[in-house]
Amino acid sequence: MMRYIFYAFLVYLAYRLIFGFIIPVYRTTRQVKRQFRDMQEKMQEQHNNTNINDEGPKQYESKPGTATSKVGDYIDFEEIK
Repeated sequence: MMRYIFYAFLVYLAYRLIFGFIIPVYRTTRQVKRQFRDMQEKMQEQHNNTNINDEGPKQYESKPGTATSKVGDYIDFEEIK
C-alpha cells in the first residue's frame, strides 16, 4: 500500500514539474524567439527601405546672399588679444 502512495506522489510531482514549469518555460522561450525574429525582420526591412530611398548623404547648403537668422539672445563672440 505504501508503495502505491509513493508512486502516486512521484506521478503528482512529475505532473506538477511538467505542467507547472517545463511547458510554461518552453512556451515563453518560443514566444520570445518569435518576437526577436519579428523585430529583426522589421529592422532589416526598415534598413533596406532607407537604403533604397537614400540617394546619398544629404548636404544642406545655404543660398548665397541670404543672411542666417539668429534666434534668441545669441551674440557673436570675437576673441580680443
